[in-house]
Amino acid sequence: METIASVFTDTNWSPYAVGIGIGVLSWLSFLISGKPIATSTSFAQTGGMIENYITGGKAEQRPYYKKIKLKINWQWMLVVGVVIGSFLSAIISGDFQVGVWVPSLWASAFGHSAVLRVIVALVGGVILGFGARFAGGCTSGHGISGTLQLAASSWISAIFFFVGGIITAHIIYLVIA
Repeated sequence: METIASVFTDTNWSPYAVGIGIGVLSWLSFLISGKPIATSTSFAQTGGMIENYITGGKAEQRPYYKKIKLKINWQWMLVVGVVIGSFLSAIISGDFQVGVWVPSLWASAFGHSAVLRVIVALVGGVILGFGARFAGGCTSGHGISGTLQLAASSWISAIFFFVGGIITAHIIYLVIA
């Protein structure tokens, strides 16, 4: 028998429950902060803060960094919370595994090299980061918050997120493998 507490030990959640949770979180974000849920700017801010540290404060003089302001804000803390929450969820559900760097689908197509998997993941992450900044938002900003506000640009972005994901999956697993 399922209990409320057992939800936290499940490894898979209902997409309907998760959708409702994200909707409530979005509503609370607008209510409390007056801002939409978004995450990609925090990665640009982090890069700028690192560059600022290395260059002795020169990065914050760049027009882009002046625009996004190099500071730790609620959005930056949201990203930290997602990472911590994901880790705690994996621990509590018993799904956390040390040393599993290569998913079985990847291994069946490309072998068991963890180094290759990490390199491809990093390259993909960098490409996605550039794309998110170029599009003026990520899947959180456009796909959740923007579509929630019925912004045409966000609906177009969200459609192309899916199209791009499907095409990329086909290229990786059907053409390359």
